[in-house]
Amino acid sequence: MKAVAFRENLPVDRAECLVDIELTPPEAHGHDVLVRVEAVSVNPVDTKVRRNSAPPEGQWRVPGWDAAGVVEAVGAQVTRFRPGDRVWYAGDLTRQGSNAQFQAVDARLVGRMPVSLGFAQAAALPLTAITAWELLFDRLQVRDAEGRLLVVGAAGGVGSILLQLARELTRLTLIATASRPETEAWVRELGAHHVVDHRQPLAQALRAAGIESVTHVASLTQTDLHYAQLVEALAPQGRLALIDDPAGPLDVLALKRKSLSLHWELMFTRSLYQTADMAEQGTLLDAVADLVDAGRLRSTLGEHFGAINAANLRRAHALLESGRARGKIVLEGF
Repeated sequence: MKAVAFRENLPVDRAECLVDIELTPPEAHGHDVLVRVEAVSVNPVDTKVRRNSAPPEGQWRVPGWDAAGVVEAVGAQVTRFRPGDRVWYAGDLTRQGSNAQFQAVDARLVGRMPVSLGFAQAAALPLTAITAWELLFDRLQVRDAEGRLLVVGAAGGVGSILLQLARELTRLTLIATASRPETEAWVRELGAHHVVDHRQPLAQALRAAGIESVTHVASLTQTDLHYAQLVEALAPQGRLALIDDPAGPLDVLALKRKSLSLHWELMFTRSLYQTADMAEQGTLLDAVADLVDAGRLRSTLGEHFGAINAANLRRAHALLESGRARGKIVLEGF
């Protein structure tokens, strides 16, 4: 089968950082489904793995943790799917990724693809939808909350679906950060009630917008740069959740005076530790599919980069690393 992979950690401007190769297709055993991959999207985790996680010497690492495709075969323990089903998923960080014609993935992590979307539109959503859903409802626990949610870096992949989920499923007032006219328009279109510029001190920008404090924060990027401002902006007993990798340690003592809580979200935790509730990710994706098919959520596809090959994936990685991507970058077909 065709695949895009790497053997060593290289910068994106090196042609060898991602190359086109041929691999033996995997098989479906146990809880696995074998999926014919039709479309993929690119996430920050793809670039981090390419830069930092080399495979054993002489082996290939296939990145990619977002896909939509068709089930080709199922393992003996799979009951939810059968060949021919259209599915979407983000997969497992410890296994080969989706930048290949076929991928074996644990069925408990897989959901039914929305019938109203094509493969490219669908591939834009799984990883970010899981991340946003778990951050909102498992970490920040905002299902029945009232108050104000600040979303830092709201125009990216996670922010683009998080705003929609929060607007549809909570009573929160949503404040998004954006720094360019096109990203400000994007986040307003996706449900933000207010927009502030994250190039300015956030507590100051919020006050200028007439917002004295927020009850919840979803910090999706550059948490280390904004941390002091986020602590200042949060109301007493507020909640701060983050998904990125701060460059240095965060001062947790700064949270004590206001009794603030800190929450990490990593959507790979369930698969990394094979938790008893792994199937919740498949259930979650089914719920998102229902919302999409009901017209309550839309795809966050930002740019379509063409076929799934090394050259196009290198372009996608470069744009993502530039920090200027809006929505999701998607590739389709081999």
